[in-house]
Amino acid sequence: MFDDLRALVEFARAGSVVGAAEHLYRTPSAITRQLQRLEAAVGATLLDRSVKPPRLTSLGSRVLEHARDLLLRTEALKSVASIDAEPHGFLRIGLSHPLAEGTLIAPILALTDTYPRVRLRLVSELTVELFRRLVAGELDVAVVLLPEGKTAPAPLVTKIVASDRMEIVQSAAGHVKADWKSLGTAPWVLNPLGCPLRAKLVDRMERDGFTPVIAAEVHNMHLQLAFVQAGYGVGLLPARFIVRHRSIDTVKVLRPPSFALHPTIAIVRVGQLGALEKAVGLLEHGIRHLFEASSRRKVPAKRSAARPPK
Repeated sequence: MFDDLRALVEFARAGSVVGAAEHLYRTPSAITRQLQRLEAAVGATLLDRSVKPPRLTSLGSRVLEHARDLLLRTEALKSVASIDAEPHGFLRIGLSHPLAEGTLIAPILALTDTYPRVRLRLVSELTVELFRRLVAGELDVAVVLLPEGKTAPAPLVTKIVASDRMEIVQSAAGHVKADWKSLGTAPWVLNPLGCPLRAKLVDRMERDGFTPVIAAEVHNMHLQLAFVQAGYGVGLLPARFIVRHRSIDTVKVLRPPSFALHPTIAIVRVGQLGALEKAVGLLEHGIRHLFEASSRRKVPAKRSAARPPK
């Protein structure tokens, strides 16, 4: 029926069957058959053939309005699904808590500046909750922190775009040593249960027979850093976050033996996103560039000053 509706629209525009045929690269007899087929489908006469050339009846004009609207809506629907179309519409992005901080402003602003017809909806959740919302169709993509070597569960699709580095830190005035025995008796400021990074830390400590003493469980990295700086406990924070907030002089980095936590940053989705693909690609590029720049800035581990000889 869509071809028949186009024939009606072109007939109205050109004012004749011959004109419509020329524009649609068809024969006049083919256009005539299409118009007759459309009249049969709607059960009404749309053309007044008592005059030459035929013209639209009053009902035909009303059908024409609906035909134009339907064809416009069809083209809009095609543009949503087309990866070649200019990105537009809502893009629903989920951020895992460890990534929901100021460093992501730059790639997000780059996305909206480049594609002004894209409107963002951002939400920060636990990674497992983001996975659930992706499967339920409540999110389009999620930017998450995953343990090294891990991917999101099926049917989700995972694309690794960068890597991060976690550091164990205490206040600059702290006296906890960089060994598991000392860390096993120190108070900790960590993410709540369900965080895979916390789980990796706890697993490593338990292998040496220690369990962290939890002093605070908070998702907010700014609050975690403030607790650490105040000497409330030892924390586990991204190196990029420490550097970005110029906190190198207010904390000590502790690197106990056989412990290196390098989680990966991944873009997770269910499937293709049509016209929004380019926007997601730009977000991916911005995040990769951001973390590549961060990885070049190292956080030095502070060592205790050597005792003077007696």
